[in-house]
Amino acid sequence: MVHQHGDEHDIPDEHHVHRPGAWLPADHRTQKAWLGNQIDEAAKHKKELVPVLKDFKTFIESNSRIYMYFNSMFSEVPVKKPYDKDPTGHKQIRDYPHMLEILNHTFTTAPHWTDKAEAVGMVGVPMCAIFDYPMGTASGYAAFLDPEVNVHLKKILNEWGKFLMSPKSAEVLGEHNSGWFSPHGKKDMMEVANAAAGTNHSFEDFFVVPDPKAKHYGYKSWDHFFTREFKPEVRPVASPDDDNVIANACESKVFNVATNVKLRDRFWIKGQPYSVSDMLAHHELADNFAGGTVYQAFLSALSYHRWHSPVSGTIKKAFVQDGTYFSEPLFEGLGDPSTQEIDRGGISTGQGYLTALATRAIIFIEADNPAIGLMAFIGVGMDEVSTCEITVKEGQHVKKGEQTGMFHFGGSSHVLLFRKHVKVEGFPQPGRKENVPVRSHLATVKP
Repeated sequence: MVHQHGDEHDIPDEHHVHRPGAWLPADHRTQKAWLGNQIDEAAKHKKELVPVLKDFKTFIESNSRIYMYFNSMFSEVPVKKPYDKDPTGHKQIRDYPHMLEILNHTFTTAPHWTDKAEAVGMVGVPMCAIFDYPMGTASGYAAFLDPEVNVHLKKILNEWGKFLMSPKSAEVLGEHNSGWFSPHGKKDMMEVANAAAGTNHSFEDFFVVPDPKAKHYGYKSWDHFFTREFKPEVRPVASPDDDNVIANACESKVFNVATNVKLRDRFWIKGQPYSVSDMLAHHELADNFAGGTVYQAFLSALSYHRWHSPVSGTIKKAFVQDGTYFSEPLFEGLGDPSTQEIDRGGISTGQGYLTALATRAIIFIEADNPAIGLMAFIGVGMDEVSTCEITVKEGQHVKKGEQTGMFHFGGSSHVLLFRKHVKVEGFPQPGRKENVPVRSHLATVKP
């Protein structure tokens, strides 16, 4: 969901200054360098598809409905500017066999940095960059909502996840130009972390480093690094003895605050109203949140990716709800006949829509504070970073600030839900440039 038009000659104003922290770089030349390299390398080093992609190819070609979708989604991308080239300025990926070839190559790499004269940065969602334009068409919309397609996508993502947990994936953690511990890599990571709290920590001061003198700082894999922990003192728990103070559950940037939300609403339209029953997977506890309050915030590529309890209380229910992986709302893409224009907001634009459809972790907490009572946390998976791990059990009592789970292979969006009569005030408002620090003061409940 990059959604940036044309190439560097068509739209020179898109040469934005590199902005660290997003899943896709503000300067589209970074993605041009990355995807161009993927296409070239896949063409130079052709190899047999890995078994899970072979299965996906067979599935596409043996199911008439899916075969139609995966052919039509490419033909529906207009053969005219700006769509005659992909968002990176390269020739558009025009059919599913080529798409599978590039995915096959991507399976052997972890997200890494680009460090060239014309582009500096990283692409945190490579599969999303490959699917970009076709998934924004009407046929792409249908395909990526399809339950059978999503079963295969889950298998594909699990296979890539195995690589991202392997020692070979740690090669991108070096101090070389494309490594995460290169000078600009560490600088950008710490710029995001320090901006949230106005501090000036080094990487080693801020994060738990397994072995500062070892190769890759002792991180065994890409995923081991990406789920890294911070040192407790750098993110203290807000008012640990005051149950009226709600702590921030994730290191994240505010997306939306909504009140008086409905149990059922049209989450797929451009306003993306929250639909509580859909968000909570139609669980029997969902009715408690009719007319309630929603706080939603976004975790970027360089953010910390573990979740922490916003309150002290008891875990009433906790489960992962399977859903979509690459579905985006029609108003973002070419499927919207009223605009035929791709939304430039990219991956963050459809966050409200994704709360109802994406793979997500749902945790109900009965707060110790009766003024809060039952509340809910939702960890929303976005694109290939949809692997949610819950680390608490039902019946367990947690203290405010205690870990409850994490996103693997990246980050996403998250939601806090409060019931109608809970008077929760003081949320940070959308428009704040920096992340809100995890475990810091998020809001206050009035008894």
